[in-house]
Amino acid sequence: MQQDIKLKKGADKRIRSGHLWIFSNEITDKLKKYKGGDIADLYSYKGEFLGRGYINPLSLIAIRILTYKKEDIDTNFFYNRINRALSYRKEMYPDANSYRVVFGESDFLPGLIVDKYEDYLIVQILSLGMEIRKDTILNALEDVFHPAGIIERNDVAVRELEGLKIHKGILKGDLKDNIIIRENGVKFEVDILNGQKTGFFFDQRENRQVIKKYVKKGGRVLDCFCYSGAWSIHSARNGADEVIGLDSSDDAIKLAKRNAEINGFSERCRFKNVDVFDELRRLVSVGEKFDAIILDPPAFVKSAGKVKEALKGYKEINLQAMKLLKNGGILITCSCSYHIDKETFRDMLIQAASDSERDFRIIEFRGQAPDHPVLLSMRETEYLKCAVLKMG
Repeated sequence: MQQDIKLKKGADKRIRSGHLWIFSNEITDKLKKYKGGDIADLYSYKGEFLGRGYINPLSLIAIRILTYKKEDIDTNFFYNRINRALSYRKEMYPDANSYRVVFGESDFLPGLIVDKYEDYLIVQILSLGMEIRKDTILNALEDVFHPAGIIERNDVAVRELEGLKIHKGILKGDLKDNIIIRENGVKFEVDILNGQKTGFFFDQRENRQVIKKYVKKGGRVLDCFCYSGAWSIHSARNGADEVIGLDSSDDAIKLAKRNAEINGFSERCRFKNVDVFDELRRLVSVGEKFDAIILDPPAFVKSAGKVKEALKGYKEINLQAMKLLKNGGILITCSCSYHIDKETFRDMLIQAASDSERDFRIIEFRGQAPDHPVLLSMRETEYLKCAVLKMG
């Protein structure tokens, strides 16, 4: 059902600048009168048309804008949006066959994530408005890709904020084995049904390439929160003589070992199923030293109210890593927590360096890969920080 919604005076300024979210306190009417998932035409306080989106009266983000035109939100709409997103990825990665195809708001499809793993698609729906249009979206994906299979990975907690159930499964095709993908000339086995997120972290693709600039031949590398071993294997491929990967997940360690074997690096890569915090402290206590250390932890904070607590965790792992570096060593340290911005992340690193009583230079400060584009008008689409530090 089509609805017309008027914004409060002044609420249109942010929308005119390109932001795609309308919050519940910016609307003149009471949201309870609207049905979740309905399409709404948005108007300024003066009655000017601003855009068309879908409603969720139960969410703080009351409306997510889909288009600035009065166009039908149908299979053709999703086909055109997805096709445009795919064209951009092909431009960015002409030789790749696995990447994030749709990154929500950044592709003007708020609440929708689509990852492509060779001939398989992973679909993740994060909002009520997209959930209601799931069949339409799947039809559009089928028309664009003709995939061998489609996997639904709606097993993320953020769905609960939209009043949606958590589940996963195979929507099309058979999936008897894990998928083998290639990244930067390296092979990786990916568990797209049960792996973390949708199975692989495409957002670090370019960041993993910088390993070749900083990992010395014959060097010793420590990869913390290694998951399936992507950083470890890139390190070995670029000359590291010894790589130690740490992760608290036994399944992740098994997958990392298989990936090392697939690429012929089993002798140079060792993986340990440990609590990373405890292991870092132990390594410091026994005087271990490394030429390069990678910290790529999961998000420590998923709400603004937990930032202070999360920063303690980030500082602790960075402090211990700094103590483990040889003089002149490299620390590649990351945070995928949106609620911790670049300056806050940098301030934490300054504190950790001070406590370590060592000096560091920032060699690079990097972000997420191009298949996770940042929408200029929406800071919320920028989340990944990757700092490359050199000691001494």
